[in-house]
Amino acid sequence: MTGMSEATLKGENVHLWRGERHVLRGVGFTVTSGECLQLTGPNGAGKTSLLRTVCGMSYPEDGRICWRGQDVRDDLPAFHTEMAYLGHEPPLKMELTGRENLHYWVGVRRRYARAELDGALERVGGQRWADRPVRTLSAGQKRRVALAGLLLMAVPLWLLDEPTTNLDVEGQRLVGTLIDEHLAAGGLAMAAVHHPLAVSERGLRRLELGVV
Repeated sequence: MTGMSEATLKGENVHLWRGERHVLRGVGFTVTSGECLQLTGPNGAGKTSLLRTVCGMSYPEDGRICWRGQDVRDDLPAFHTEMAYLGHEPPLKMELTGRENLHYWVGVRRRYARAELDGALERVGGQRWADRPVRTLSAGQKRRVALAGLLLMAVPLWLLDEPTTNLDVEGQRLVGTLIDEHLAAGGLAMAAVHHPLAVSERGLRRLELGVV
């Protein structure tokens, strides 16, 4: 994994409106290498909106998001090469197999060896059903395919929206372990959650959003 050293993600006085509703009001945060920022708050507090703003899918009315000291909007394509966003629904094609999905999803981002793909699938416990069409997989298995893709991206910044959705207790622990390993390698993460992540307190930071 490249580009992991001294990476910092920062939000400065971020304001975002959705129609006439002021969703984010002056939000600020800093996340550095080895840290995971856990976003909490009730439904409607703006957790997903903040993640979408960070990755450039929504533009704030005021404030800015900075990566490595530079406003991400100055060069979104460059920023996107260093981040991976995993939303509520895994970005999978139902008629393709799990392995085929990873091949096309990750293949447009980077070249990788077959052994890397196999290793990512094995890490999430997906080797047994990786060659089945995704439409035949359970919601938890689909989530594991998406987690394999996250590993295969090999980027420093993970943006995760409810990453444990549809996972059993073992799968939830797996997510915590994967995040811990990512942080230990110098990566950083930002995750919107309803329930606490099973990650080490050492690198965990918290930001609670309220409905405004």
